[in-house]
Amino acid sequence: MENNILISPSVLAADFSKLGDEVQSVSEMGADFIHLDIMDGHFVPNLSFGADIVRGIRPYSNLPFDVHLMITNPEIHISSYVDAGANLITVHPESTSHIHSVLQQIKKTGIKAGVALNPGTPIEVLDNIIDVTDLVLVMTVNPGFGGQSFLLSQLTKISKIRSIIDKENYSIHLSVDGGINAKTAALAIDAGANVLVAGTSIFKSKDKTYLESINRLKNIVP
Repeated sequence: MENNILISPSVLAADFSKLGDEVQSVSEMGADFIHLDIMDGHFVPNLSFGADIVRGIRPYSNLPFDVHLMITNPEIHISSYVDAGANLITVHPESTSHIHSVLQQIKKTGIKAGVALNPGTPIEVLDNIIDVTDLVLVMTVNPGFGGQSFLLSQLTKISKIRSIIDKENYSIHLSVDGGINAKTAALAIDAGANVLVAGTSIFKSKDKTYLESINRLKNIVP
């Protein structure tokens, strides 16, 4: 039986020499979002790409672009990513002094707003912002680099957030990002996640096509 699980391929693991084609391929093979990790080398130790790349690959997919800003002071750059074609922008509470106003700023543009929780971020930060949040992203690795191992310690956090969402009947996606493969996806789904951000297990699978990799994650029964 198929679960209502949404797959968001992380292009950080894609072939950057043909990024538009990679985005088009996973879009045609059953993905639900395109996950774009924006890193500034300051908030996280790695650098990725900026709004011009997002704009450049926008014509290759009709799927929602899920832009994950791992940058300091994201409020400065919100309009750039909205203009580039973002449909959802996710920010970290630690990246700004005014997380509530940043989420409001995102929503005022007409797109959806998400909040990302690092492994060390307590769920209590959601208390005053969950009402302006469309997606909660639980980082199951420390952010900054792809290909890391899933942190099992985050399963409890996922379960607690799922309980909050269900208790208050919020219309909020619960997403997980980091070390997602068939085994860890089952654990995350069982804990309550409904969106899987997956990079390596889709773009770097050696024995499966993109279609097979995406369907394998979509059809997991925990």
